[in-house]
Amino acid sequence: MSNLDVAEASVSERTQHQSWRGLQASFPVMLGFIPFALVLGSQAAQKGFTALEVPLMTGLNFGGGSEFAAVELWTSPPHVLLIVAITFLVNSRHLLMGAALAPLIRHLPKRKAFLVLFFMCDESWAMGLADARKSGTSLSLGYYFGVSLGLYLTWVAFTTVGALVGPVLGDVTRYGFDMAFPAVFLVMLAGMWKGVSAALPWLVSLLVAAATYLVVPGAWYVPAGALSGVVAAFFWARSS
Repeated sequence: MSNLDVAEASVSERTQHQSWRGLQASFPVMLGFIPFALVLGSQAAQKGFTALEVPLMTGLNFGGGSEFAAVELWTSPPHVLLIVAITFLVNSRHLLMGAALAPLIRHLPKRKAFLVLFFMCDESWAMGLADARKSGTSLSLGYYFGVSLGLYLTWVAFTTVGALVGPVLGDVTRYGFDMAFPAVFLVMLAGMWKGVSAALPWLVSLLVAAATYLVVPGAWYVPAGALSGVVAAFFWARSS
């Protein structure tokens, strides 16, 4: 075996190890995805989506918040422009999330960089970013895709299950399934905690989003919260 073959085998083994590490790390979040995915699939079925259309929506979009918004707004015939606009607003936070990842994936070829962005959701973004900062290197593709593929397959599979069993179970939110995602986000925030000072932009974002939600109809609270957090972080960093 040549030195090149040995090097390639070593890289492949290291990538597999990182992928397995990412899959293991994502397992608790995957469990948190299941009840929320069942709720979405059930609600979509109640709006007339078939068990084929639900995985098409969740697989091509992969953004839970925007999918819930789209299902909530769905009518027959659907108001396509309104749904597209709200989906864009809800997913607008991905612009900021992608900007945060950009320095870590700048060296990648476009094909791999686009895959990173396609599989990016709140959880994979937070876990990938935290792992890169912990290791002090660029984004570990093996770890990131281990996390992302586990979350992606769980989300698509269980939204489909929700679409199949939802009509039988009825309103699944009465079982408390809709509390799963807030619990997952609280766990992620706890893992990213760096003290009160670093959390102030998060507090600003929370307060602005909550106030916007109460006084402005629609999904404007999402970009309002995201942008206010970024602005607060910018000014806080300058004053520090």
